[in-house]
Amino acid sequence: MISLCDLTGNMVKPWAEAGWTCYCVDIQHSIRRDRVEGNIHYVWGDVRSWTPPTRPAIIFGFTPCTHLCGSGARDWKKKCWPMLRDGMDLFHAARMAAEWAGCPWMLENPVGRISGLQGASQHRFHPWQYGDLYQKQTCLWTGGGFVMPTPTVQEKPANCDQRIWTCPPSEDRADIRSATPMGFARAVYQANVTNLPRSEAE
Repeated sequence: MISLCDLTGNMVKPWAEAGWTCYCVDIQHSIRRDRVEGNIHYVWGDVRSWTPPTRPAIIFGFTPCTHLCGSGARDWKKKCWPMLRDGMDLFHAARMAAEWAGCPWMLENPVGRISGLQGASQHRFHPWQYGDLYQKQTCLWTGGGFVMPTPTVQEKPANCDQRIWTCPPSEDRADIRSATPMGFARAVYQANVTNLPRSEAE
């Protein structure tokens, strides 16, 4: 399985633990030396040009939201079309790759400009709905038979925090804010693995 624009590998960890071969593709990985940890291959690649080694059983995408998310709306006028185009190019490339794969797929991005250009997202969720005690509304564009997991928590816990909004400025702030919540990653695995060919897993 393939996870595009994925630095942490959080999304694929449940799959790797179950024996699936996983590829996490991101330009922040080493361009000269791939890293392999168990069943996860961390490889350098730009979503617009990277060629997968095989057709995946499921595909995920986490294209950068820097120029697209609603939290940065006050900067849209200054950024103007070129930076909007950069963000949409990456999202569109990930969507084309997902539709080419002919398998279940899920593309993630926060509330922002994508809906007005690519159509409304099919799903939205907060990490606390899957047991991770923080708030961050995230949109999902899905297709190919992807199954959205049913939330395990129906009401926001009283101890749910706002770590996304209070994250202090730093060089890795965007990476911290965009890391996939593990509760959601496990829920996606459980909801989708039974619908995929078992022969795909090693």
